Amino acid sequence: MLPTDYMAEALALAAQGSGLTSPNPTVGAVIVKDGAVVGRGFHTYASLKHAEIVALEQAGERAKGATVYVTLEPCSITGRTPPCTDALIAAGVSRVVAGMVDPNPKVAGQGIALLRNAGILVEMAESASATAARLNEAYIHYMRTGRPLVMVKAAVTLDGKISAPDDNSGWITSEKARAHVQSLRHSYDAILTGIGTVLADDCLLSDRSGFPRSRPLLRIVLDSQARMPVDSKMVRSVHNGDVLVVTTSAAPEERRAALEAAGAQVAVFDGLDGRTDLRQVIAWLAERKYLSLMIEAGSRVNWAVLESGTADKIYFYYAPKVLGGMQSLPVAGGVGRRRRADAIRFRDVQLHRITDDEFAVEAWLVK
Repeated sequence: MLPTDYMAEALALAAQGSGLTSPNPTVGAVIVKDGAVVGRGFHTYASLKHAEIVALEQAGERAKGATVYVTLEPCSITGRTPPCTDALIAAGVSRVVAGMVDPNPKVAGQGIALLRNAGILVEMAESASATAARLNEAYIHYMRTGRPLVMVKAAVTLDGKISAPDDNSGWITSEKARAHVQSLRHSYDAILTGIGTVLADDCLLSDRSGFPRSRPLLRIVLDSQARMPVDSKMVRSVHNGDVLVVTTSAAPEERRAALEAAGAQVAVFDGLDGRTDLRQVIAWLAERKYLSLMIEAGSRVNWAVLESGTADKIYFYYAPKVLGGMQSLPVAGGVGRRRRADAIRFRDVQLHRITDDEFAVEAWLVK
């Protein structure tokens, strides 16, 4: 195998940690000695051990003089476990190839420096850096900004509509597209919608990917008057406080108490014009180390998130349909921007084929 193949295997191992590492990063490691793989590992939050430690334990004495391919710079700090740099040095590895520098300011190059000071050759695999960063975009964003990555997801027609004025039974996108959404949900820590969507659809907002998670998907509802029915599917499915209803001080106390009695968390975040304050929601999530938030809401909430700059990116699934008309709701409603020059702009646009006739657009907001 070529060196690039070993790093590709490490990246594939890291991907196996999707949904299993938050609030830690996903990391994969491969140890190679005399042209043969002697150790493999990837991190999961539940197992405590970092990818390098799992691989070192598998390699045993064969790690001495070996090369370690790891997707993220080895940690140099003591957290729930001792530093991986200490273990690599003690094992006597001769070379470490890393996919990217750890954006955690407590590490940020210190792990590389410690390894080099111990006489270990350290190289950066620049060809793998983009993929390594993609695997940990939420972790990177959190470390650089101190807040979770916020993405707006929507299923839309070709003319940008998400809802018809009369009958909204059925789906806009295909079953395959909806399955893809579940895999996307699986990689996020929290999901948010508005009370209008809950009252209209009685949705669960759950992770139905079938894959295990390191922490429950936190389901959040913006509900200024605490209208959330206690017999809704979401409240009836509460487990370990995985539903958060965000309301205002104007909401009747008895409704808030009823939701809490049913097991939901209730937070009062007053915003402008009697609405809930999404920025306080983001801060609440950040304090609890939720790395990512997906918005799956209606036209009004989507606009508020995009217009305020609270969102960081979008993921829109397009179906080969047109609703037309002036009453069908657009993906983002509200007052909108009055001039073309003031349009919300995006960068790093990517197109993803979902089926032969469906595609998704992924892009980052220009801020």
